[in-house]
Amino acid sequence: MSNVILIGYMGCGKSTVGIRLSYWLKQPFLDTDKLIEKKEKTTITEIFDTKGEAYFRQMETDCVKELLKEKGSYVIATGGGLAVREENRRLLGKLGTVVYLRIRPETVYERLKNDTGRPLLRTEDPLAKITSMIKERSPFYEECADVIIDVDDKSFEQILRQIVKNIRTLKKRRLT
Repeated sequence: MSNVILIGYMGCGKSTVGIRLSYWLKQPFLDTDKLIEKKEKTTITEIFDTKGEAYFRQMETDCVKELLKEKGSYVIATGGGLAVREENRRLLGKLGTVVYLRIRPETVYERLKNDTGRPLLRTEDPLAKITSMIKERSPFYEECADVIIDVDDKSFEQILRQIVKNIRTLKKRRLT
């Protein structure tokens, strides 16, 4: 088994699904946001506030480059904007099987409406911002995804089963 990389908009469940998937696949779990926070010794929110989004996006790219040097197989959750950069999409493809957890804006809003730790949602109309950002980012997610899973109205177990089934199908195709 190789790396499984989870991408998608914030709130789609990358970290939660990733932790559970790591148990299913018996592979360690990594979260790029957590790796960046550890390296910078601060939170993503603080990085955005003090150093800006451009600095954070570069940190994401550097993080993926470091992961390419790792030996072993991991389940990796990425930040919601990581796949927007063309360089990152190319790097993700080299890193492993990319799974896009697709979600509707209304579901994101319901999940995150009370979450104050999301710097990109500090706005007058969060649902409009979410809708706009998903529309903007979806083509990037789709471009680098090997597998697309719609997560709305599904249990974690349904999502996990679908991911594992799709990964196994992909692996068989690649072997033939």
